[in-house]
Amino acid sequence: MKPGRTGFIRIIHAAGYSWKGIVAALRHESAFRQELFLAVIMLPLAIWLGSDTVEYILLIASVLLVLIVELLNSALEAVVDRTGHEWHELSGRAKDMGSAAVFIALLLVFIVWGAILYQRFA
Repeated sequence: MKPGRTGFIRIIHAAGYSWKGIVAALRHESAFRQELFLAVIMLPLAIWLGSDTVEYILLIASVLLVLIVELLNSALEAVVDRTGHEWHELSGRAKDMGSAAVFIALLLVFIVWGAILYQRFA
């Protein structure tokens, strides 16, 4: 077992690291800021649009998933950029795959929201 903090103290420090990550994303990642802005609009809409618990969860989770994937993509890009800014095939591939993950998460939002909007208004 790795030595270090345990129990409740570890949880407090982990929450602090998480907060630092969110602040870093807000400060350095315009895509995260844009997606967070949309989430602030879409999450209250999800409560209005959903008709039951499952729909609320699908609408909210799909939006939150975009933020999660964007954070992971930004972390991946930071690590790749840390190793150097010269072009390398593997670095490009890693960044492209991270971008593709964000795209698929956004696609999921369109599918979930589109299906529920269609069901509600069509």
